[in-house]
Amino acid sequence: MKRMIILLVCIVVYITMFMTSIHQETTTNPDLVITDVSNLMPVKVKEVVQGHELESIKQVIEEANEKNLKISIAGKQHSMGGHTYYKNSVVLDMTSYNQILDFDSEGKTITVQSGTTWDDIQQYINPHGLAIKVMQSQNIFTIGGSISVNAHGRDIRYGSLIDTVRSFRLLTADGKTLNVSREENEELFYLALGGYGLFGVILDVTLGLTDDELYKLETEEIDYKEYSDYFINNVKENPDVRMHLARISTAPDSFLTEMYVTNYELAAEQQLEQYNELKGERYTAVTKFALGLARDFDWGKNVFWEAQKKYFLETSGKLMTRNNVMRSESDFLEYDSKNDTDVLQEYFVPVENFSTYIDDLRELLSEEDLNLINITIRYVNEDEDAVLSYAKDDMFALVLLINQGLSDKDKKETKRIVQKMVDITLKHNGSYYLPYMLYPTKKQMYHAYPRAEEFFKKKLKYDPNERFYSLFYERYK
Repeated sequence: MKRMIILLVCIVVYITMFMTSIHQETTTNPDLVITDVSNLMPVKVKEVVQGHELESIKQVIEEANEKNLKISIAGKQHSMGGHTYYKNSVVLDMTSYNQILDFDSEGKTITVQSGTTWDDIQQYINPHGLAIKVMQSQNIFTIGGSISVNAHGRDIRYGSLIDTVRSFRLLTADGKTLNVSREENEELFYLALGGYGLFGVILDVTLGLTDDELYKLETEEIDYKEYSDYFINNVKENPDVRMHLARISTAPDSFLTEMYVTNYELAAEQQLEQYNELKGERYTAVTKFALGLARDFDWGKNVFWEAQKKYFLETSGKLMTRNNVMRSESDFLEYDSKNDTDVLQEYFVPVENFSTYIDDLRELLSEEDLNLINITIRYVNEDEDAVLSYAKDDMFALVLLINQGLSDKDKKETKRIVQKMVDITLKHNGSYYLPYMLYPTKKQMYHAYPRAEEFFKKKLKYDPNERFYSLFYERYK
């Protein structure tokens, strides 16, 4: 009897502690204000709930349906347009839902929960001589977040992320768990990939992997007018070039004229064991200092451009594994200031239109006061599988790093200039990337994404009560 009483007391204490921890995790705070990495769109939300396990995530959806609440889904929150939150919503933080579930080294696949980061996968597969096919140029992001924006990176052979996803499980607004692939619930495959969390909670994902390889980095300066032909003849037509990156100057002394390119070419001798130790970021403090000068001074932009160009030219010939090429942790991009912030814009333009596009962009920006710090250029091949596909042709992707103030006046001014840049991009049969600020107009969005109307109609088909919601959805639906 005594043992039974002790056991019952222990059970009561355990349940009390468990319920207390649940309460602490999901406590509603009327003053809970969140934002994303841009710090430009803070709003009050109802609560932030950590998604640890499937049943607790289902409970969030069940309670939201009962109380008619909006749900936003968040990972690392490096999108910049309110894609991961909404006013008075329940924010489902998936970063704790991060287990590796299955790995097939012979079949070259891995299945992970959506809160897993690319770094987690790299750490797991690197000892097996395998690598990721497609991801952003940084490894800090969650798999679910990357799939939700249909990310792309430096690789020029695999396209965007949708090409490497075998399947995923999706928790829908009515609480059902669906297997989604090109063969099963096919329509949802092309909607949720690049669907910005509007069709449900991506639970776990099976990705195709590739062999890790040793690359030789070759960097050279070229004339921007020759870049399109150079890329087609020297990069795309050379099967040994696996990855590619370019930069064009934002320094006043060489604004949008000087360029250098880096090709990651298959090394003649594949001595992986000598180079495959995973590396962290280096020279972070130096890069942060140089970026600080570039934010504040025109001469700083000149110094920053010359320094990075010199570094890459002098390290030409360096050997690096595929996994390490994809290992940038982006610490230097973590910028915190009370007065200003760094935002990204990304514009896609057909390869053959590059030089005329740059000429028009230079003409515009020479007349505007935009604190443009850096432009990185990647390539993404035509891929219209995703309903909200940005790659309607073989495109160059120009990633612009912009510093702007936090005031309403500053936001309004950046918005005005961004809309002009988007107009130029559309004029050259291009498009722009949706994970960033909500500056483009609704008309521009529907121009860049001709299937947008279809996308939003399908949203209502699968989520008629609009349970999954965000500032991005409110802006463009």
